[in-house]
Amino acid sequence: MTRVAICAPATPITRDVAAEVTALAASEFPALDLDFHEQCFAQEGHFAGPDALRLSALLECANDPSAEAVWFAKGGYGSNRIASEAVTGLGANARGKTFMGYSDCGFLLAALYRERIGRPVHGPMPLDIRRDGGSEAIRRALQWFSSDAAGQEPRLDGRPTVAFNLMTLATLIGTPLMPDLRGHVVIVEEVAEHLYAIDRLFFHVAANLTGVAGIRLGMVTAVPENDRPFGSEAEDIARYWCERASIPYLGRAEVGHHAANRIVPFGLAAPARRA
Repeated sequence: MTRVAICAPATPITRDVAAEVTALAASEFPALDLDFHEQCFAQEGHFAGPDALRLSALLECANDPSAEAVWFAKGGYGSNRIASEAVTGLGANARGKTFMGYSDCGFLLAALYRERIGRPVHGPMPLDIRRDGGSEAIRRALQWFSSDAAGQEPRLDGRPTVAFNLMTLATLIGTPLMPDLRGHVVIVEEVAEHLYAIDRLFFHVAANLTGVAGIRLGMVTAVPENDRPFGSEAEDIARYWCERASIPYLGRAEVGHHAANRIVPFGLAAPARRA
């Protein structure tokens, strides 16, 4: 039995989300034991409880010797507020674990990768069960926890790779959480941002990703309608700023705020087998 500890470093989920994910796992992945921490359902304003509670739940899950993986329940906003304290509080039991999430939880994935703690993985989270086709996203994550890489992003090319929400990556740059990404392929995705905001984010990110192997663009979804056409689509924007920064543009990726979100292990990490 593989135990997966689940906590919410940013915003909360509801008990019915946990119940749906647990039922799917019990039906199709009986070798997995999903353990939703009670903190996942806490709420204080925007957050899944105050910073101290979210931090203690994360450390409890990560340092638990009986858990093989830590699964972040939901993004939103808030994991950056506890990330520095989290990495200093992680012990030996955390170093062999998989940590999976995306979006705002990219702050934690970045900090873990920087400190070489565990195996950070950009992948679906329990909340995704509520998306159209969300059961497939959950199956992809549960396959990964079962050492089956069938849900991995298919265009990984053997070079070290990371994946981030574009806003999260832009906010990471210049902070103590930012890992060294020289030589890496960097996949970025975005949701619910105007195209002019995506352009602004690429301006900042491309200027600061010195020495990367290239940028790939994931899914850009739920783009709000502006009061006038921006004049460029998301891929045009990515190409433009990559060219200006002399960064190779490497094409698209199936990564983002969507049920089709594929899994990207940070660096060259991979599970034991690939289906």
